This record gives sequence, C-alpha cells and structure tokens, in this order.
Amino acid sequence: MRLPARYPYLLVAAAVALAAGVLALSGNAFVAPWLAAAYAALMAARAAMSAVRTIRSGSAGVDVLAVIAVVAALAVGEWWAAFVIGMMLATGEALEDYAAHRARRDLRALIDRSPTQAARMGPDGTVEIVSVDVLSPGETILVRSGEVVPADAELLDAQGVFDESSLTGEPLPKELRVGDEVPSGAVNGASPAKMRVIRPASASQYQQIVALVEAASRSRAPMVRLADRIALPFTLTAVAIAGAAWWISGEPSRFAEVLVVATPCPLIIAAPVAFIAGMSRAAHSGIVVKTGGALEQLARTRAVAFDKTGTITSGSPHVVGTRPVPGVDPRQLLLWAAAVEQTSPHVSARAIVAAAHDLGEPLLPIADAQDFPGEGAVAVVGGRTVVVGKRSFVETMIRGSLPEFEPEAGEQPVYVATDGHLAGLLVLKDRARPEAAEVITKLRAVRPPLRLLMLSGDEHAAAERVARGVGIAEVHAPCTPQEKLSVMSEVPQRPLTMVGDGVNDAPVLAAADVGIAMGAAGATAASDSADVVLLVDDLRGVLRARSISLRTVAVAMQSIGIGVALSLILMVVAAFGAIPALLGAWLQEAVDLASILWALRATVDARAREVSPQASLTEVT
Repeated sequence: MRLPARYPYLLVAAAVALAAGVLALSGNAFVAPWLAAAYAALMAARAAMSAVRTIRSGSAGVDVLAVIAVVAALAVGEWWAAFVIGMMLATGEALEDYAAHRARRDLRALIDRSPTQAARMGPDGTVEIVSVDVLSPGETILVRSGEVVPADAELLDAQGVFDESSLTGEPLPKELRVGDEVPSGAVNGASPAKMRVIRPASASQYQQIVALVEAASRSRAPMVRLADRIALPFTLTAVAIAGAAWWISGEPSRFAEVLVVATPCPLIIAAPVAFIAGMSRAAHSGIVVKTGGALEQLARTRAVAFDKTGTITSGSPHVVGTRPVPGVDPRQLLLWAAAVEQTSPHVSARAIVAAAHDLGEPLLPIADAQDFPGEGAVAVVGGRTVVVGKRSFVETMIRGSLPEFEPEAGEQPVYVATDGHLAGLLVLKDRARPEAAEVITKLRAVRPPLRLLMLSGDEHAAAERVARGVGIAEVHAPCTPQEKLSVMSEVPQRPLTMVGDGVNDAPVLAAADVGIAMGAAGATAASDSADVVLLVDDLRGVLRARSISLRTVAVAMQSIGIGVALSLILMVVAAFGAIPALLGAWLQEAVDLASILWALRATVDARAREVSPQASLTEVT
C-alpha cells in the first residue's frame, strides 16, 4: 500500500497527540508508560523493517543503532527515553521530507512552467488554442505578453524581447530580431509575437530540459551509501562504549543511556539532503546534474578532456579576414558577399551575413538571386552580378582562372567575383570561444594539478593550433569516437571528466566518469549520454559546476562529521552517568537538527560563499 505523500508529518502529529495524552494521563502510573512504550515500539518496528531492507541490499544499515537504542531503553524501563527516540525518528523523517521538498524547488520550477497549450494561427489569421503536442514545424503561433514559448520557433516579427532566465540563468532579457531562433521555455516580453515553429514541442529545448530535470530529481546520491558504510563502525563504536559503561559501572541503564545519544539520524539524513540541495543549486545556475554521484565524482576529478569543435571552439565559422584585389574596398567586398548570401541557410553564409551586420550597415538589396547548394550563390547587387562560393564554382561563372590560396590549418576561403572578375576572397575559420583561455587557465591552477587534454576528430594541425591558443598542451587528433574511448581508457588519473557537445561525443561522454554536455538544444544524444548538462552555451559552466560540486561534497561530509562528533562526545559523557536517558534523547534530537540545517547550506548560492575551483577535495573535507 502506498503511503500518503505527507506520511512522515502524520507520524509527528501522532507523536505530539500521544504526548499530550500521556501528559493528561500522567497521574495514571500504568497507562502513560504503556502508551509511550507502544509508540516507541511502533517506530522501532518501522526502523527495523528499513534496516532489514538495507542489509539485504548489501549495506550495513543506518537504522540498526536506532532499533538497538529503543529496545535497550525499553528493556531497562526508560519508557520516556524510548518515546523521545521514537518521536525523533518520526521528526527526522519529516525534516528530511521538508528539506528534500525545499531543495527540489528550483528543479521543479522548470517542470511546473512547462506549457501545455499554444495559440496556433491559421492562413486567414484566425487563432486556435491547441495542445502543444500537435504543433508541427512550419506552423505559425502567437505568443502573447508574459506567455512561455511552447516550442522552438523562428521570430517573424521585426524584433522581440524574451526572458530566457529559466533556461540559462541569465537575468537580463534578450533582444531578438526577425529570423532569430526563440527557444521554447523563454517568456515573451511586453508585446505579442508571431513565430514559425521549427521543431515539435517534444523535440524542443524546453522539453529536453524538463526530461533531464525529471531524471535528476529521481536520482539517489552515492553519498547515502557512504553514510551506510560509516554506520557500521559508528554502530560498533557505540555498542562498545555502551557495553564498557555497563561492565565498568555494573548498571544496565548505562548501556541504554549511551545508545540513546548515539542514534544515527545525521547519517540517515544529512548526506542525501546535502546532495539534493546541491543539485537544486546547480539547476538554479543553469546546470542540470542528473545524479548525486556526478557531483561527487566531479569534485574528485583529476583529469579533464575536451572536445574541440563546439566545445573549445564556437562550432561555427567566423569571418577572420578579407583578401580584396587591388582597388576593392574590404568593407565593400564583405557587403557584396553578405547581400548575395542573406537568403542562404548555409552555415558559412550565416557567418558572412553576421560579419556584415557587425559593420553596422544594412544589407544591400538584391535581384535575380540563384542558390546552388553546396557550391555558391549568384545575385545582382547594385547593378553588378556578384558570385560567391567555392573556387571551382566561381571559376565556372567568370572569365579566366582564379589564383591559388594556401589556407592555414582550419581556414576556409570563400571567393567573391563581380561582373566576371575576381573581387577577392573572405577567410572563414572556427575560432576558440572567448572564455576558453580563461577556463583552461583556472583549471591549470587547480591543486593537486589536473591533467588537461584535447580529443578531436579534426586534423592534428588545426587541433594543435586551437589547443595551443587556449593553453592545452596535450592533443590527440585526428581521433574517431572509438579512438577517443581508447585514449580515455589509458588515462590513469581518475575520475576523468569529458566535456563535449555533438552527437559524435555521446560515446565518450557516456564512458567518462563524468560527462558534461555543452547546451541542451540540438545535440540530444550528447545531452542524454552526459551526467551534467550546461544549459548556458558557455564553457565557464564547467568551472561553476565544479565549484558547486566541491561545496556540496564539503557540506555533506561536514554534516556527517558534525553529527558523528557530537554523538561521540555525548556517548562518552553518558558513559560516566552524567546524562540521564531522557535528557540524552532530547540532546540527540538537537544533534540531528544541527546536522540537517548544516546540510541545507548546500542550497545557498555558491557565489555568495563559493569554494574556489582551485581548491582540492582534501582542502574542503
């Protein structure tokens, strides 16, 4: 039978009601103790069933000590101490439920905002409210002010302002122009906006993020298993101290008094609360961490491997130079090429148009445009016939042959001719992300040192040039996905973190100890295979994720340490008979509360009290 969602709170309410009843019957020396004992026995039975399940799964079980403490208290007639322990177990379970609910708020925020309906526009301009599941690419939708964009779409209006903070964590609104892609999950600004759907809702960015968040919220942190491992020596130590106190004093009550202050709620609760809180903090920062284990492994990382294209580099070409023939202005050369390419969907064409926009001048009007996919394009610009494209294509469109251009590693030439004569060429190249060198510099400063390497399918010269530019000394290129796996398997420094973005990175992201995918949009295979997904397409998210992981592991270990240390101190004091069983039970309740509250510190914004990415794990534990 499935228990109610707030079952732990019902147990606490029952304990409070029972306590009130016991106080009311305090004059009855028979009924009151038996009521207290019955409640304690019920809670001990629940804890015993949990302990049996844990032991069957292969762990020592953190509930065993609580059961022993209740039984010992009942055996020596400490009814009230047993009752307080039982109430403590119920309260601890309720606090864990509350803490988990609080820590998941940021994760659930994405899911709760997921749009279910959309305003679809017909050819005649009529608007129909439909389920987002029926939206198809090419359909036009209307997103009103304050509404969430239901599917990835292309903006049809001249401009629009959108809030993408739920996707990227960036608080400032983003201004988009006609033709720009608007990601699902963005919130429209003050004016209604018309858009053309480019992906079904199920394949859109927001739904992919929701799926990742749901997977993350269901995970169980390996640190819970660490708490189980700590429970065995902790239980043996507690029983040994209690037994020695009984043997030396000759008083059986000493055995119960020691065990009452040794109940292991800090181990049961502190670690999972800290890891859930850390995952919540990461989600609020635009980082989806699928498992608590990924946080722990990321904090212990000793080697980081990077893909090149789309990870260290932007993944798309940029115009890095112009080579006009004598008498042609470089700006005019770029504007001619951009005018011809403005209607082409090719990635190189978009790069040329973007470079022209950076000049701050409008694109020139064109006529008689012709596109030759994979080769080039032709159009009339200001009365001139302009040809843009590959060398072989342009040669066929003009009189005479073109001079050879010897590109450097990674460069791509685009030839431009006007009225049958060469006007010059544009040089395109995929360049390193502006933040890449900063990220690599900070990772190189980590102590103990991290091993940094680049794995690329590109030619060695191009990969070497990019790696040298950002500060990575070890380069493996060209590599097939299988060869990347082979290189990773030979790296002795573990755990190893792999950072990538594309579909071809999916195998290595899955095989790495921690796989980090750049962005949730587009490269679904990479996102599905990764343990961590950066919703913001910014390499600095790797540093942010590591900082959060270090803080989370530190807080989890500190919470366990606080609970265990305080319990050991109280056990030693109780062994000398200085803490009566009833007082010990209340003191242990205070220890549990302190451990839980300390674990919740992992929800605090790491930027406010951030563990430096340069810190080693030993420094924070």
